[in-house]
Amino acid sequence: MDEGQIQQVRRFNRTVTQRIGVLTDDYLGRGRPLSESRLLFEIGREGADLRDLRARLSLDSGYLSRLLRSLEAQGLVTSQRAAGDARVRRAALTRKGLREFGALDRHSEDFASSLLTSLSTRQRERMIAAMAEVERLMRASAVTIEAADLASADARACLEAYFGELQERFENGFDPALGASSDPEELVPPTGLFLIARLDDRAVGCGALKQRNRGVGEIKRMWVAPDARGLGIAQRLLEALEHHAARMGMDTLQLDTNRALTEARALYARNGYREIPRYNDNPYAHHWFEKRGLRGKRAGDASSR
Repeated sequence: MDEGQIQQVRRFNRTVTQRIGVLTDDYLGRGRPLSESRLLFEIGREGADLRDLRARLSLDSGYLSRLLRSLEAQGLVTSQRAAGDARVRRAALTRKGLREFGALDRHSEDFASSLLTSLSTRQRERMIAAMAEVERLMRASAVTIEAADLASADARACLEAYFGELQERFENGFDPALGASSDPEELVPPTGLFLIARLDDRAVGCGALKQRNRGVGEIKRMWVAPDARGLGIAQRLLEALEHHAARMGMDTLQLDTNRALTEARALYARNGYREIPRYNDNPYAHHWFEKRGLRGKRAGDASSR
C-alpha cells in the first residue's frame, strides 16, 4: 500500500471530523454527541426496529443499548416489543423527540448550507462532485466477498434475484432447468466455489466457479444487485473467482453469456477474455469467452509482493 495514500486518508479524516464538529458533545449545538444525534435521526418519524438500527449503523448491541438509554432518559425515545413479534424491539420518537428531530434537521440543513456559502460556484460544484465520489468509494470499500454455502438464505436470495432478472431481460424468458449445468454439488470445494458479496451485512452479489475438466474451469451465476452497481463489485467478484481458480489448479476459465447482457460482455472483454466458438449447448447463450494463463498470472502476482 502506498504510504502517501495512507497519509492522505488520515489527513482527510482529521479535517472532516474537525470541520463537521464531531469531536465535541454538542453536535449541531443540540447538547448531545454525534452518536446520539445520528441514532435519533435514524429512528426518524416512523420509528425503527433495533436490529435494523444495529445493521444500518454497524453498532454492537451493548453500545446501541447505552445510546438508547441516554435518549430515553432525555425523554426523546421509547422502545418496546414490536406488535406481532415479541422477539423484535422497536424504537420510536416521543413528542419531544419529534420536536428535537425537526430541530436537528433544520440545524443540519443550516450547517450544510454554511459549508457551501463561502465557496465560489465552481468550488461548490467541485465539492459536491467530490463528496458524491467519496461516498460512492466509501461504500465500495465496505463490500466484502467470501465463500458461502449454497444452502444459506443469502445464497438462495441472490440466485432467486439473479434468475428473476434473467427472466425479465432475456427475449424469451429464462428457465434455470434448461440452462447449462450448474448443479449445487458442482459449486462446492474442491472442484467448485460460490462467492457472495455483502454490503452493510446485505448480500448484494454473487459469482460461482465450477471445474469443467482438468485445468479448465467455468464461471457461472455472476450477478450484482441493481442498487449496488457502479461500486466495482462485479470486477472484484471476477478477480476473486480467477484467484480461487488458479489456487485450485485451473489455468483456463470459460463462460457463456446472453446477448442481452451487454455490460457482462464488456466486463469480460476488458479483463482479457476473448470470444471463442460455442463449447456447450446452453440455449440461452449467444457468446462464449475464454481466458488462459491464470496460474502464470498468480505466480507473477506472488513474485511482485
